[in-house]
Amino acid sequence: MAEIPQTPTNDGTIETDMVIIGAGPVGLFAVFEAGLLGLECHLVDNLDKIGGQCAELYPEKPIFDIPALPRCTGQELIDRLVEQAAPFNPVYHLNQQAEQLTRLDDGKWRLVTSSGTTFITPNIVIAAGAGSFVPRRIPLKGAESFEGKSLFYAVRRMADFEGKHLLIAGGGDSALDWLLNLQPLAASATLLHRRDEFRAAPDSVARMRELVAAGKTQLVIGQIAGLEGTGDQLSSAKLKTADGEIDHPCDTILAFFGLKMELGPIAEWGLNLERNLISVETESFETNQPGIFAIGDIITYPGKLKLILSGFHEGALMCQKAFKYARPEERLVFRYTTSSSDLQKKLGVA
Repeated sequence: MAEIPQTPTNDGTIETDMVIIGAGPVGLFAVFEAGLLGLECHLVDNLDKIGGQCAELYPEKPIFDIPALPRCTGQELIDRLVEQAAPFNPVYHLNQQAEQLTRLDDGKWRLVTSSGTTFITPNIVIAAGAGSFVPRRIPLKGAESFEGKSLFYAVRRMADFEGKHLLIAGGGDSALDWLLNLQPLAASATLLHRRDEFRAAPDSVARMRELVAAGKTQLVIGQIAGLEGTGDQLSSAKLKTADGEIDHPCDTILAFFGLKMELGPIAEWGLNLERNLISVETESFETNQPGIFAIGDIITYPGKLKLILSGFHEGALMCQKAFKYARPEERLVFRYTTSSSDLQKKLGVA
């Protein structure tokens, strides 16, 4: 798989031809189409990895309706799209959400993310699938007071958990993977799941059970019923088990209850919405705001099909209009990759 460049956060204002919100398959193919036209792209995604739903929800599930690929998994499709986009040097800004959007006097847009990354661009492209993925939070009153300090829904730096008394809640790949990775660093590590069956990879489950058998970690079957602590620092969790409630000492909780999709700050950008979908015209998939486009499952128009291949088509047409905003003094010349030596040089196949 091609190397994936990322930029540090809080690194000053970035001027670019196009900012794509969403690094799923449709956003990735839009990078390719924009690159053929000489447009530079930056992508922003709330997840900590590239691929959107394909990578997060069904990385190993086979897909059968991608043209010329009779069968591929979600992750295989993402890997191929990343490789296809690589010649155009897209920059990925992960673990951050597009938030503040302002129209500038010259018609361009100023976009600021949750991490403080700031873009100036003539083109905003929303390719966010059904919305931003956000973690399902612990549904307990007062839990928010611990979030980001001693209660976490993702791991950004493993070193932050060194020497901690960890309680890791969940039964999927994220919970098991981080238990296995953090157990050697933590003072103690306990896995909590509501049943003694797991959705994680069989090898991960087997390794977890080996740690339990060796006394290096603990497995509790139950659910979190309460949190105890002072200020933003946890001291223990009340766990509801088959034998009743128990107090489990811990100073840090990692909760992996899956993801849910929300439209997020995009809903406040003045776009025409229909049932949380963005209305677009179908010549260029531009919204009611000039220079803001939307493609993929997040849009609605007469006859819309929620298929990846439909999003590819939408991205190709979108780039034709986006070029005019990015290069208003230039004439767009349509060329084919099969016959254009210039395009073949860009792709590294000449």
